[in-house]
Amino acid sequence: ASQIDWRQSARSRHLFVRETEWEAAASVWLWRDASPSMQYASLRNHDTKALRAELITLALASLLTDAAERVAVLGTGMRPISGRIAVRRVAETLFDEVRDGARTPPSLPPMMPLPAHGTVVLVSDWLDPLEKIEEIVRYYASVGVRGHLVQVLDPAEEDLPFDGHVKFEGLEAEGQHTIRRVEAVRGAYGARLAAQKEGLQRLARPANWTVHLHRTDRPPQTVLLSLYLAMADLRRLNAA
Repeated sequence: ASQIDWRQSARSRHLFVRETEWEAAASVWLWRDASPSMQYASLRNHDTKALRAELITLALASLLTDAAERVAVLGTGMRPISGRIAVRRVAETLFDEVRDGARTPPSLPPMMPLPAHGTVVLVSDWLDPLEKIEEIVRYYASVGVRGHLVQVLDPAEEDLPFDGHVKFEGLEAEGQHTIRRVEAVRGAYGARLAAQKEGLQRLARPANWTVHLHRTDRPPQTVLLSLYLAMADLRRLNAA
């Protein structure tokens, strides 16, 4: 009730609600997947998916605050703020989430009420069922929130470079599965992964969201530049 513009509302049969500057134009909520499956790295000299997701999230927070944007971590109740203190708060929040051993972080972002014209950047491997991801995209898009999905994958998840008899074990209690000739299923596996990627694009397109792909054996600067430019382009389109 305190946000209702009573003077403007009295001139018509509709209620008008004030939107403050921070809600309307320059708030970005960041989220990265910290679930157990993100702890995978196929080689010792590679970052885990979780470490790379955190790096991308923190680097983006730094870029955004340098551009005077306000940032917060999605699902924490943290109000978006700007400046270097914002990056520190994001880093501390991510660290506290990892350190909290009392609960297992979910593999999908929370669906929280956000103001229209806000932006979410969601970083994950996005290997969950597409229908669950679609629920999240539709939820935020339905209230006018812009969004960007960043898919982080290990090179072994893309290439399936194994041969012969291999036993695979899930990191989230999926159990074990043995394949006698991995090379025999490589083609079908690649097609399944390609369908998942195409599914992400298909979900994002109607909402005018963007999707960015990143492998942990490649420098993060490339995906950061692509993401930052996409955010700038989307803001210009909405301003126009």
